[in-house]
Amino acid sequence: MDPLSEVLSLTRVRGAVAATLDAGDRWGVDVDDVPWATFHAMIHGVAWLAMDGHPRRRLLPGDLLVLPRGQRHQLLSDPGTATEPFVRLAARQGLTAGGRLTIGHGEPHTRILCGSFHQDAALNAQLLTLLPPVIHLHADPNRPTDHVLHLLAYEISGARSGTDTICDRLLDVLLVHIVRAWLTTTETESLPPSWLTALRDPLISEALAALHSDIARNWTLTDLATRLTVSRATLARRFSALVGQTPFEYLTNWRMEVAARRLTFTDEPVGPISRAVGYTSEYAFNRAFTRVRGMPPGRFRALAARAERNDAAAGRSIP
Repeated sequence: MDPLSEVLSLTRVRGAVAATLDAGDRWGVDVDDVPWATFHAMIHGVAWLAMDGHPRRRLLPGDLLVLPRGQRHQLLSDPGTATEPFVRLAARQGLTAGGRLTIGHGEPHTRILCGSFHQDAALNAQLLTLLPPVIHLHADPNRPTDHVLHLLAYEISGARSGTDTICDRLLDVLLVHIVRAWLTTTETESLPPSWLTALRDPLISEALAALHSDIARNWTLTDLATRLTVSRATLARRFSALVGQTPFEYLTNWRMEVAARRLTFTDEPVGPISRAVGYTSEYAFNRAFTRVRGMPPGRFRALAARAERNDAAAGRSIP
């Protein structure tokens, strides 16, 4: 499995449709800070985005706007229009998850699909937080995101059997295409080094894929360089510059992420988990896990189980 697919699977990033916004004239919505990524897809009509510290953006039909860090922002019919908090509008209209919110004056002529992407906060592996504060993908009939949005728009346009399941799957696909599209832009150059931005580099992308393909292997820098037909010095220099870690710092952290997931979601003993992530000695694994996660595996498992029970009791568990 490639690194992006593995991180998506491990972090359990899940999309959700929050609401469909049908707007007429002279309207504004103030969306508060949230601890997850938000997105707005322009089905038809025109809107404006206003957000502190960023220039206003005009959103046209087919545009997709993603705010990976969930900052407060306003959606407006026109710059300077008065806004009303989204939560107040939703409460007044009795909005339910995925429902329809009608705002503005006169007949609606703008439709915006509003949604979110949630990442499992219990795991350290990062994806959404590595993205820039704003991703604005302009409409492009040749871009896969446009095709996915057309399918989403169709699904939410009326009651159909299986719509919830289809929307869940389409949102998974949409996120992958968002990341792919963003990686082809120059915006990555202004961000700190990370495994995600390093995917733009063919050599380091191949190195990451090799490490992910066999995390239990006793990798050496020579093994990895030989596989990539590049010198050890070149590999070490480029990997550290683009990922922000040495290959083996990265591999150790990823091994601990995989181990943390198994400790959280399985009943496997620590011994088999340690061997699955490349440690022949359970003692060495315990030391490595404690160094990376700040606590031994047994304590981590107990705390993770307690957190899962609390989330389930509160109805917040992520499927």
